[in-house]
Amino acid sequence: QIHIIDFDDENNIINKNVLLHQVGEIWHISTSPADKGVLATCYNKTSDSKVMTCAAVWRMPKELESGSHESPDDSSSNAQTLELLCHLDNTAHGNMACVMWEPMGDGKKIISLADNNVLLWDLQESSAKAVLSSSAALEGKGQLKFTSGRWSPHHSCTQIATANDTSVRGWDTRSMRQIYCIENAHGQLVRDLDFNPNKQYYLASCGDDCKVKFWDTRNVTEPVKTLEEHSHWVWNVRYNHSHDQLILTGSSDSRVILSNMVSISSEPFGHMVDDDELSDQEDQHQEEKIKEPAQDSVIATYEEHEDSVYAVEWSSADPWLFASLSYDGRLVINRVPRALKYHILL
Repeated sequence: QIHIIDFDDENNIINKNVLLHQVGEIWHISTSPADKGVLATCYNKTSDSKVMTCAAVWRMPKELESGSHESPDDSSSNAQTLELLCHLDNTAHGNMACVMWEPMGDGKKIISLADNNVLLWDLQESSAKAVLSSSAALEGKGQLKFTSGRWSPHHSCTQIATANDTSVRGWDTRSMRQIYCIENAHGQLVRDLDFNPNKQYYLASCGDDCKVKFWDTRNVTEPVKTLEEHSHWVWNVRYNHSHDQLILTGSSDSRVILSNMVSISSEPFGHMVDDDELSDQEDQHQEEKIKEPAQDSVIATYEEHEDSVYAVEWSSADPWLFASLSYDGRLVINRVPRALKYHILL
């Protein structure tokens, strides 16, 4: 199933609508940047006693796109079905790990990672058909498999980053060639990546060594910063879309941690103050304040989950709202603490 969660902010009520995904259990989900009714899933299906992970593009029913605050009376009898737009036909390339939409695009370009292949698809005829436009394969010893990837919103959307085993690689989507490689980015498997939305060379990674690392892709020998707050595998790392100093991580230690990474954000010294506003005395005091960068810190640790947290995500509509999801099926919606919000805004 796919659940469309509707959060009524004013009354703090959560409603949900259930959509049936009849082709198999879902392992990854991603939504089109251009059409809010369209999404892609990676799912398991069994054929000839083998389990394959496939991917498909779907449209949800029209009435659910608007986000009405009414919950159906009885959701079990009211489950609707997703409309299949097209399959990303990948049986030749292996098992799909994830699907990424071009971030700023018109919803026509998709990259999927299947075993050791990077595949670029063109969605045609209003997404009813997917055509493979180019691909690249990971060369090397052993069974190479991608675990996750992220499409960079910078450089006119011509770069993606992928994770396989302990490495992070950058690719140019025009030539499908590798542009950088962070060989041992983590001591163990890399689980997730995210690009800083406001600083074009900055990338965050997290993994099974319990660490979150921040990289400048122009110099990949050392991470710019490392966070070691979790006590088990870190499954997810997410930059806030509006205030990139806010970093969200979720882990198998059942915790969600909100960090304030000011020193590597796009506003490392806070916002500058106009000289005209200050008297002489204040002036000197203010100058000292501006010179000293703010300290990076953990803002809050959320412990509402009782099981491994597999996903954390910022709201795309409200920069102070985020959700997390754990193995036991619990979804938690939280806000950035008010004091920090005003500190950032004022």
